[in-house]
Amino acid sequence: MDIGILGFVLSGLVVGFIVGLTGVGGGSLMTPLLLWFGINPATAVGTDLLYAAITKSGGVFAHQRNKSINWRIAGWLCLGSIPASLIVLWLLTRLHTDAHVQDSLIKHTLGYVLVLTAIAILFKQRLLSYAQSTLAVKKNIHPQVYSALTVVTGAALGVMVSLTSIGAGALGTVALFMLYPLLTSRQLVGTEIAHAVPLTLIAGLGHASLGNIDWHLLVYLIIGSLPGVYLGGSLSGRIPESVLRPCMALMLLGVGYNLVV
Repeated sequence: MDIGILGFVLSGLVVGFIVGLTGVGGGSLMTPLLLWFGINPATAVGTDLLYAAITKSGGVFAHQRNKSINWRIAGWLCLGSIPASLIVLWLLTRLHTDAHVQDSLIKHTLGYVLVLTAIAILFKQRLLSYAQSTLAVKKNIHPQVYSALTVVTGAALGVMVSLTSIGAGALGTVALFMLYPLLTSRQLVGTEIAHAVPLTLIAGLGHASLGNIDWHLLVYLIIGSLPGVYLGGSLSGRIPESVLRPCMALMLLGVGYNLVV
């Protein structure tokens, strides 16, 4: 097997393993890895979006079987994220003739979103505790206000995901919990995956229409990720999160900083 192909398969294996182990890290690890391999930013983001849509689609069926998806919340998120994604894709078509500007925009946005993701991972427990502490106040908020805030949250995620392929994991689940602290962890993950699949599929197909997909690369990543997710899931819980999360957060901070500066 060609060394380059082997590297992509191993990348899929490593990222799949970390996702299976921790539940986070797909786009936030895969896209920087592809940049490290010399893939240009637009192709890295576009390929990772379709990779995420394919690998997460199986999760929807699993969570639906366990009745852990709140389709109402997922629908409100999509109402914000999908139009926002289409607007971003339209803007990218305007920049498509200037590859340097497009790649620079994607690269710098990716850096900032990686830093935000690292903060969300590092301070996840504190953020969740804060959300629980404001529960009494949130009970007095009108349901329509919640719906509007959910749409706005979806729009923000749609912009981030379409530009960087990152945001539908750690950031999405933390944002959901801040709005809906009564959701269980399983419902948070299931609802966010149900929202992420159509978003990443539409954004990925949009990037494909711009020529920002490397189809061979996509296949190599999936070949590696399937056994990686299985292995990581098998070991999930055996390595303390108190060790894993700070290590991942510091790594993402370092990568994000290098992309921004």
